[in-house]
Amino acid sequence: MKINKDVRLLMKPYYYINILLSASYIAAKKLPFLCQYTFPRSESQCEFDSRESEILFFLMIVVMIRTRKAGSVTMINYLSSSFMYTKVANLILWFYADIRMGIFFGILLILVGLLLPEPAYKGPENVVYFRTAQGVEDEIMRNKKICWLVTFYTAWNPACVNFAPVFSQLSVEYHLENLNFGKIDIGRYPDAGKKYYVNDSPMSRQLPTVILFKEGKEVMRRPMIDAKGKLQKFFFSEDNVKAAFDLNNLYNECKNNPLKKKKELTDHQKSE
Repeated sequence: MKINKDVRLLMKPYYYINILLSASYIAAKKLPFLCQYTFPRSESQCEFDSRESEILFFLMIVVMIRTRKAGSVTMINYLSSSFMYTKVANLILWFYADIRMGIFFGILLILVGLLLPEPAYKGPENVVYFRTAQGVEDEIMRNKKICWLVTFYTAWNPACVNFAPVFSQLSVEYHLENLNFGKIDIGRYPDAGKKYYVNDSPMSRQLPTVILFKEGKEVMRRPMIDAKGKLQKFFFSEDNVKAAFDLNNLYNECKNNPLKKKKELTDHQKSE
């Protein structure tokens, strides 16, 4: 089922066009009919020189490191996290080969970025979207018997984008009247990041951050900071989040202790 879902996603224009752009230079070099048309000057042009090989090798290392740091655990996650690096590497290679081709490829990247944004998750969810730091606090404190799992994210961070459908699915599976799920974009509302100590800089390793609030207080977060002040790496897969926050037991605990309904007034009380 998971494989079928990934294949269906790959059929969307965003993915297959970005795959083509990411492989454009290698394809132009290694496919004879493309190479003869793109690099017609000599046969040696269809082989990678030392500089091109260095760029491709460096790209491979960067993609491996960055996708792992982004918590990519599926094929789609790896692709989404690597597109930016592979396209930049291709841009450099095209400029290195021919400045005219580099300019053309750069314009093409801009157009694709504007016209084909990454598909957003459109499935069901039970998520409350906050717009201010005070809004988060007010909702958490409004009824301390409600547990809240809140994601602090930015729209531009690949790890946050990859985690969005996972969090939405968890919100559907575990939502209860007294177990709620929330999100706030600290890129748009940086005060929330400051208030809850989540760094939203481009180099931040705290994106996304998920915090569990019980009885109005923070009791757990991922990624967490250890006693030495070092941030602990955390991969935001569905299974990891379930295990880290013990969602099955939390769900059963909340389900066995539902919110008490206010007793309706009797007709006699109403008349008084």
